[in-house]
Amino acid sequence: MKLLTHNMLSCHIKGVKSGYPFLIEVGKVTEHEADFDADFLKHIFPRINWPAFLQGAQSMGCREGLPEQASESELDEESFQKAFHHALLEVTLEEGSLVCPETGRKFPVNKGIPNMLLNEDEC
Repeated sequence: MKLLTHNMLSCHIKGVKSGYPFLIEVGKVTEHEADFDADFLKHIFPRINWPAFLQGAQSMGCREGLPEQASESELDEESFQKAFHHALLEVTLEEGSLVCPETGRKFPVNKGIPNMLLNEDEC
Protein backbone atom coordinates (compact mmCIF):
# COMPACT_ATOMS: atom_id res chain seq x y z
CA MET A 1 0.00 0.00 0.00
CA LYS A 2 1.48 3.33 -1.03
CA LEU A 3 0.98 6.49 0.98
CA LEU A 4 -2.33 7.82 -0.33
CA THR A 5 -4.58 10.83 0.01
CA HIS A 6 -7.45 11.73 2.35
CA ASN A 7 -10.49 10.35 0.48
CA MET A 8 -9.01 6.91 0.11
CA LEU A 9 -7.74 6.67 3.67
CA SER A 10 -10.64 7.83 5.79
CA CYS A 11 -12.45 5.65 8.29
CA HIS A 12 -16.08 5.28 7.23
CA ILE A 13 -17.44 3.60 10.36
CA LYS A 14 -20.87 4.96 11.28
CA GLY A 15 -20.55 7.87 13.71
CA VAL A 16 -16.85 8.49 13.15
CA LYS A 17 -16.15 12.20 12.88
CA SER A 18 -12.35 12.30 12.68
CA GLY A 19 -11.37 9.15 10.83
CA TYR A 20 -8.34 10.68 9.13
CA PRO A 21 -5.45 10.20 8.95
CA PHE A 22 -5.17 6.51 9.68
CA LEU A 23 -2.30 5.47 11.88
CA ILE A 24 -0.06 2.87 10.29
CA GLU A 25 1.07 -0.24 12.14
CA VAL A 26 3.92 -1.73 10.16
CA GLY A 27 4.44 -5.44 9.87
CA LYS A 28 6.51 -5.46 6.69
CA VAL A 29 7.63 -2.65 4.40
CA THR A 30 9.22 -3.18 1.01
CA GLU A 31 11.08 -0.82 -1.29
CA HIS A 32 10.96 -0.97 -5.07
CA GLU A 33 12.68 1.39 -7.46
CA ALA A 34 10.28 3.61 -9.43
CA ASP A 35 11.04 5.83 -12.41
CA PHE A 36 11.65 9.41 -11.32
CA ASP A 37 9.27 12.00 -12.82
CA ALA A 38 9.66 15.56 -11.49
CA ASP A 39 6.56 16.72 -13.39
CA PHE A 40 4.44 14.09 -11.65
CA LEU A 41 5.77 15.18 -8.25
CA LYS A 42 4.91 18.82 -9.01
CA HIS A 43 1.42 17.77 -10.13
CA ILE A 44 0.64 15.57 -7.11
CA PHE A 45 2.21 17.74 -4.39
CA PRO A 46 -0.73 20.20 -4.02
CA ARG A 47 -3.06 17.23 -3.44
CA ILE A 48 -1.01 15.86 -0.53
CA ASN A 49 -2.01 16.55 3.07
CA TRP A 50 1.55 17.18 4.20
CA PRO A 51 1.16 16.50 7.97
CA ALA A 52 -0.64 13.21 7.23
CA PHE A 53 1.99 12.28 4.64
CA LEU A 54 4.78 12.93 7.16
CA GLN A 55 3.00 10.84 9.78
CA GLY A 56 2.77 7.93 7.33
CA ALA A 57 6.36 8.36 6.17
CA GLN A 58 7.54 8.34 9.80
CA SER A 59 5.60 5.15 10.53
CA MET A 60 7.00 3.45 7.44
CA GLY A 61 10.58 4.54 8.08
CA CYS A 62 11.00 6.84 5.08
CA ARG A 63 10.75 10.30 6.69
CA GLU A 64 14.42 11.21 6.15
CA GLY A 65 14.87 14.34 4.03
CA LEU A 66 11.23 15.44 4.34
CA PRO A 67 10.84 18.80 6.12
CA GLU A 68 8.21 19.51 8.77
CA GLN A 69 6.72 22.19 6.50
CA ALA A 70 6.88 21.98 2.71
CA SER A 71 5.93 24.32 -0.10
CA GLU A 72 5.84 24.00 -3.86
CA SER A 73 9.06 26.03 -4.08
CA GLU A 74 10.92 23.09 -2.52
CA LEU A 75 9.97 20.96 -5.52
CA ASP A 76 12.85 22.67 -7.31
CA GLU A 77 15.35 21.25 -4.82
CA GLU A 78 16.82 17.92 -5.89
CA SER A 79 17.22 16.56 -2.36
CA PHE A 80 13.55 17.27 -1.56
CA GLN A 81 12.42 15.74 -4.86
CA LYS A 82 14.35 12.54 -4.17
CA ALA A 83 13.04 12.18 -0.61
CA PHE A 84 9.45 12.93 -1.67
CA HIS A 85 9.68 10.52 -4.63
CA HIS A 86 11.08 7.78 -2.41
CA ALA A 87 8.41 8.08 0.32
CA LEU A 88 5.55 8.48 -2.16
CA LEU A 89 6.41 5.92 -4.82
CA GLU A 90 9.10 3.50 -3.67
CA VAL A 91 8.03 2.44 -0.18
CA THR A 92 5.11 0.04 0.23
CA LEU A 93 3.32 -1.29 3.29
CA GLU A 94 3.13 -5.00 2.50
CA GLU A 95 1.81 -6.27 5.84
CA GLY A 96 0.34 -4.41 8.79
CA SER A 97 -2.73 -2.43 9.69
CA LEU A 98 -4.38 0.92 9.17
CA VAL A 99 -5.83 2.10 12.47
CA CYS A 100 -8.79 4.49 12.79
CA PRO A 101 -7.58 7.40 14.95
CA GLU A 102 -11.00 7.76 16.60
CA THR A 103 -12.13 4.18 17.25
CA GLY A 104 -8.87 2.23 17.18
CA ARG A 105 -10.44 -0.19 14.67
CA LYS A 106 -7.70 -1.96 12.71
CA PHE A 107 -8.01 -2.61 8.98
CA PRO A 108 -5.51 -5.28 7.95
CA VAL A 109 -3.10 -4.81 5.05
CA ASN A 110 -2.07 -8.04 3.34
CA LYS A 111 0.23 -8.19 0.29
CA GLY A 112 -0.02 -4.40 0.02
CA ILE A 113 -3.83 -4.36 -0.15
CA PRO A 114 -5.85 -2.81 2.69
CA ASN A 115 -9.10 -4.56 3.63
CA MET A 116 -11.44 -1.65 4.34
CA LEU A 117 -14.63 -3.69 4.52
CA LEU A 118 -16.84 -2.78 7.46
CA ASN A 119 -18.72 -5.19 9.69
CA GLU A 120 -22.54 -4.95 9.51
CA ASP A 121 -22.76 -3.08 12.80
CA GLU A 122 -20.23 -0.47 11.54
CA CYS A 123 -22.23 0.62 8.47
